Amino acid sequence: MVSIHTMRQRVDDVVSRETGNENGAPAPYRVRTAADLAETAAPSDDLTTPLARAVETSLLARDGARRMAIPRPDATRVMVVANQKGGVGKTTSTVNLAAALAQLGQHVLVIDLDPQGNASTALDIAHHRGTPSTYDLLVEGAPLADVAQPSPEIEGLHVVPATIDLAGAEIELVSVVARENRLTKALNASPLIGDASAGDGRYDYVIVDCPPSLGLLTLNALVAAKEVLIPIQAEYYALEGLGQLIETVEMVRQHLNPNLNISTILVTMYDGRTRLAAGVAEEVREHFGPQVLKTMIPRSVRVSEAPSYAQTVMTYDPGSPGALAYLGAAREIGQRSVKA
Repeated sequence: MVSIHTMRQRVDDVVSRETGNENGAPAPYRVRTAADLAETAAPSDDLTTPLARAVETSLLARDGARRMAIPRPDATRVMVVANQKGGVGKTTSTVNLAAALAQLGQHVLVIDLDPQGNASTALDIAHHRGTPSTYDLLVEGAPLADVAQPSPEIEGLHVVPATIDLAGAEIELVSVVARENRLTKALNASPLIGDASAGDGRYDYVIVDCPPSLGLLTLNALVAAKEVLIPIQAEYYALEGLGQLIETVEMVRQHLNPNLNISTILVTMYDGRTRLAAGVAEEVREHFGPQVLKTMIPRSVRVSEAPSYAQTVMTYDPGSPGALAYLGAAREIGQRSVKA
């Protein structure tokens, strides 16, 4: 695995260069038709043929077939989705990856740490003032079981919502002893988080959606997790500011959580019609290597529309390119855990 120090150096190198220059730029991407995909279909377990998998999964989705489950990890995987740069698809990726993992047979818990509560909205979870929430979990010390709500749309998915009260949590926690360990304490106290000894009802994945900042809420998430998932949009200056996040992760790793690693990088908002998107994606892969998922999330109207209907794209339009991409990304994440 590439060290955080090396990743930081690579980011510092790449943000000073243009990614869409004419010399050595990737060839324009040609969008394949349904006929092209059908002709090139291959076995669905081959990670090198995502287009073929997409065709197969699309047919299953539109026929209403149950999506094939993936093996459960040996122990709960706690993942933080973080990027202090706004508009990169952080919350969108959180809710859709969580929904996709649940559809693949996993028990998933989403913890909404963003006071805006967008993840709660997208998952159709009540988060008005007075609702048991992450504020109660962090500030009041409420048990995890008392604040988690089941998803009304997706079996196996639970959510700890964020209310507006969370906006003042950082100020209230300033004087609390070990304030950066509040989320860790809450997760460790839950009988549903751990290895196989926790039983079949344990959570396989805990996915934490962080606010677009590197404050105390994000710090709590980084201390509690073992994995960081960074969404990076395939646009100009995509890596700008990422160095600060990597430095924060390295600081947390050195002083508070030695088990923390940047395990996954997800390229979002990929537009295959542009040379710039292809160039940025190639740049990200060059500098971060195996951490980058092979599946990239395309720009999709359906993905953008889904939250307005209080849904993820996985239920709003399960056969759309965006849904299939998130399903493929979820499979990759799950298969990585099996190999680990």
